[in-house]
Amino acid sequence: MTNTLIVIVGPTAIGKTSLSIQLANHLKCEIVSADSRQFYKEMCIGTAVPSLNELQQAKHHFIQHKSVEELYSVGDFEKDALDTLNTLFEKNEFVILVGGSGLYVDAVTKGLDSFPEIYEDVRKTLKKQYDTEGIESLQQQLKTLDPLYFERVDIHNTHRVMRALEVCISSGKPYSSFITKTPKKRPFNVIKIGITAERSIIYDRINERVDIMVKEGLLDEVKQLYSYKSLNALNTVGYKEIFNFIEGTWDLDFAISEIKKNTRRFAKRQLTWFRKDLEIEWFDYLYNLESVLSYIKKSL
Repeated sequence: MTNTLIVIVGPTAIGKTSLSIQLANHLKCEIVSADSRQFYKEMCIGTAVPSLNELQQAKHHFIQHKSVEELYSVGDFEKDALDTLNTLFEKNEFVILVGGSGLYVDAVTKGLDSFPEIYEDVRKTLKKQYDTEGIESLQQQLKTLDPLYFERVDIHNTHRVMRALEVCISSGKPYSSFITKTPKKRPFNVIKIGITAERSIIYDRINERVDIMVKEGLLDEVKQLYSYKSLNALNTVGYKEIFNFIEGTWDLDFAISEIKKNTRRFAKRQLTWFRKDLEIEWFDYLYNLESVLSYIKKSL
């Protein structure tokens, strides 16, 4: 095989977009996004979608291609992404896959796992539990039933937590036990590159990015999406905190501080997920592009 998928991963705000564009321009290829928060066209500022200038520098796929009102699962993404890769590899032997959503990266590079049937009464019970007791109750239950997955999942993502609990309760086995240890065969090579930095630097970059989002109009963007707040797409960091401000539960300064805190937590979990993948070659965020290209050449 000569077709090669170059995967760029790392915590939020670390500079994945910049590196992916540099590599795409050098290799004259296109970029596939695996950032599940950037799929939705109504969500721009709060998801740090690449700027218009960045999008013009290289052809991107799976950026704002869906509406928040559409159901779009990781399984849908796996199928669509593989179809797109087949087309792109007809034009170039390289494609860049970039994103911080570990599950979506794994879906493309390793394939999804087969899970047991979910009982409808289990789903309804968990939904009622969430409505009456909140996400904290579900988090504690997952920690008890599957501590391994609890350490990997974004515990603030209600959909992911509930999905894992549905599997745990319906099957009587931990969700993590259904995660395949043997990746599915793909008709392309995979080279994985991670970008990281000291935790204090990552946190400073996150805080700075949130401040920029606020200046760019995050509050107005979230206000326009308030009527959709019950949708899963909007149950994400940067939006749910502002919803609390709009409803008068929090003041704006506290809501912004919570966005920063929850984004830092999210970054920590991203790193926990990616650190388990020994195929990833890590580079400091102040990388030299030539060193990255040298690694790619050596890997080929």
